[in-house]
Amino acid sequence: MNFRQIVGHEELISHFKSMIETDHVAHAYIIGGEAGSGRSTLAYCFAKTLQCEVGGTDSCDACKSCHQADSGNHPDIIYVNHAKAGVITVEEIRDQLVNTMEIRPYSGKYKIYIIKDGEQMTVEAENALLKTIEEPPEYGIVILISTNPEKLLPTIRSRCMTFNTKPIREKDIRDYLKSHYDASDAKIDFAVEYAEGNLGKAVLLATNEDYDRLIQSVISLETKIYDMDLDDIAAAIENCKSYKMDINDYLDLMMLWYRDMVVLKVTGKPDRILFKSELMTMKDQAKYLSFNELEDKMKAIENAKKRITANAKLEDVMKLLILTLKEM
Repeated sequence: MNFRQIVGHEELISHFKSMIETDHVAHAYIIGGEAGSGRSTLAYCFAKTLQCEVGGTDSCDACKSCHQADSGNHPDIIYVNHAKAGVITVEEIRDQLVNTMEIRPYSGKYKIYIIKDGEQMTVEAENALLKTIEEPPEYGIVILISTNPEKLLPTIRSRCMTFNTKPIREKDIRDYLKSHYDASDAKIDFAVEYAEGNLGKAVLLATNEDYDRLIQSVISLETKIYDMDLDDIAAAIENCKSYKMDINDYLDLMMLWYRDMVVLKVTGKPDRILFKSELMTMKDQAKYLSFNELEDKMKAIENAKKRITANAKLEDVMKLLILTLKEM
């Protein structure tokens, strides 16, 4: 992978290339944005280009350094790992970064550390990292990848150059899916609309082996929700857990159900909705739901996503959500 192959993000790539070309590379970066939006790919291509032996504004993909980066074995591109889901401890930051930063690069010009899920660092971990990025060695670079840079300490943010990914054009996502995957036009169109500019999400849905069952599962839940008893709810939760997608992606599909109803109420145009096969059901439900009620339902789904991010028990979150949607 290299900058040339990245879909979208032209502005960010231009910034990275300019810094490389003018030799104004900073010691600390934050790349923010949604999961699947290309943050990790951008960080990887930036690190790979910085270490490339040719020394251009994009990796050559032919030198020893590029081959090492591609294989995941570059000694001077280090990914900080964490053992426990949802938290990066101070010990992990010290052992993998702070205590090794002073060792000079083995072969590259830089020693680059990439920290995924940067917002999951404990305060103690952030403070340990802060001491390093305040006075880094000339070869040291830290790249923080985060879905929510605002959660990082202000002192961390003030010492980093921050870049945020932006939505990719629908045409670019559609062209990419058509050229890389064997999927029907209808499936690709749904994936593009669902992704809302996030290529990773579009690929996830377009390549999902359970696509048809997945969409039908969401439709079944939303069309039957008002008639569900507790046994039905328990079965629905087990069903949604069975898919390979992240539960947040499943919740995004639920969100689109209500977004479609808003679109119908505003425009009256069925061609603007995703769940076209359920037009009559949507019209029936929309009769009894005000804009405020639809907004409340979408807020309930957003709150469920926040609880899951905070490591609440999935079954409890989904049960509360379905009961809330059912009663609204």
